[in-house]
Amino acid sequence: MKITIQDRPEGEEDEIIVRCRHLDDRLLKMIYALKAGQEKLTVLREGRFLQISPKEIYYFEAVDNKVFAYLEKDVYECRLKLYELEQRFAETDFFRATKSTIVNLSKVKSFSPIFNGRFELLMKNGEKLIVSRQYVPDMKAKLGL
Repeated sequence: MKITIQDRPEGEEDEIIVRCRHLDDRLLKMIYALKAGQEKLTVLREGRFLQISPKEIYYFEAVDNKVFAYLEKDVYECRLKLYELEQRFAETDFFRATKSTIVNLSKVKSFSPIFNGRFELLMKNGEKLIVSRQYVPDMKAKLGL
């Protein structure tokens, strides 16, 4: 694969052009990663709306009909439903871990099997999350196992 980087004059928008014979999974993942890096998610905290980068998010959790975005130390309310977040981040490092959580694999420090076919994830911030056995195949597919 050949990569060419060209400087753009001041005021011109950055542009990425992909030239390929066929679009394989590897290229699609790179394209989705680039798009996700530029995308912002609007969240709510103490009555104020903020925009955060999805790559800062460790996981999403649904509690009492509300969805929360958990970062390293902060928690924000998200106005989107879990299924909407799952669709929005389908081709990124996010995956459904349980009926009520979506996890960012890039924030997982380690994972280990536990009883009944489930997995335990140790997040980089020290939190532990469970992957229910229903979603273990999705996690393995995301990890390339």
